[in-house]
Amino acid sequence: MAGTLQFDLVSPERRLASVVASEVQIPGADGDLTAMEGHAPTITTLRPGVLKVVSSEGSKSFVVTGGFAEISATSVSVLAERAVPIEELNAALMDQLIADASEATAVAVDKDAADKALADLVAMRAAAGF
Repeated sequence: MAGTLQFDLVSPERRLASVVASEVQIPGADGDLTAMEGHAPTITTLRPGVLKVVSSEGSKSFVVTGGFAEISATSVSVLAERAVPIEELNAALMDQLIADASEATAVAVDKDAADKALADLVAMRAAAGF
């Protein structure tokens, strides 16, 4: 497979993925981006959204609530606050993610960022059909 990079996705609970990928679509805090082989070294903050990895085995999507992505020419490492394979997502889990974000918003120092994260999660729930 030409043009590949190592992709690793880790959350505090578990390692969710470690595959050789052709591209990784990342919901960056400053906008969505796609990492491919040869990408300039970058570290970005994640916003709540869907992270998609494309490999020789097909594509796999994960819902992330935040975290960081470190991108190099040969790898993408994502450390997510929370990450769930999209096929494991359900209405109850989506409601729990939103409830957690609402609690965080109530005590947040940066109210604008917390409000935006909550809005991103609500939009993601609607897009996912929950």
